[in-house]
Amino acid sequence: MIKEVCVENFTHIPSAIQKGSDRIELCDNLAVGGTTVSYGVAAKTISYCRKTNTKVMAIVRPRGGNFIYDEDEVEIMCQDILLFKQLGINGVVVGCLNKDAWIDEEAMKRCLTAATNMEVTFHMAFDHIAPKLKYQAIDWLISHQVNRILTHGGPLSTRIEDNIPMLKSYIEYASGKIIIIPGGGITQANLPFLSLQLGMEEAHGSKIIGDL
Repeated sequence: MIKEVCVENFTHIPSAIQKGSDRIELCDNLAVGGTTVSYGVAAKTISYCRKTNTKVMAIVRPRGGNFIYDEDEVEIMCQDILLFKQLGINGVVVGCLNKDAWIDEEAMKRCLTAATNMEVTFHMAFDHIAPKLKYQAIDWLISHQVNRILTHGGPLSTRIEDNIPMLKSYIEYASGKIIIIPGGGITQANLPFLSLQLGMEEAHGSKIIGDL
């Protein structure tokens, strides 16, 4: 199983790799769910991780709050993606929605164009898509060559253990077409249980390899 560790700044990167992180998700401001890191943090992290063959994904999110972005914010996101590409990052983590609780298709297409030849994860904005549209959203993301979907399987106010049936349904539906990464509340303690229940290929969290 690939363990993707969510890390807020460079300070914890060496420890995360030493403790067994297979991939880093780099973000700032975890208190609001993560926002885009600075150029300096990204450059230092990518340079360090390249020496240990550790993949780096960076969240591209201009602010906390909802995932409905205006024209200026989408432009900022595209510029950040291009900047990360120049630094040689492996991929980006992004998600744009509209007021109908559906994917903002135009904004996502622009981000995906900027991210050509990079891995792309659609982040937990997925959990804010209307329930009746979830499987349609998975299909859309597959058709646009997105690599992964990060999901808690329900509102973040719920325990991830309580979302096992929903997560299992997503994983089975997406099998062989797109990777579903469970995240949000996964720890070193509950990872074995969740892995047994879900048979997941990848897992995401800030504490899946313990405290950094």
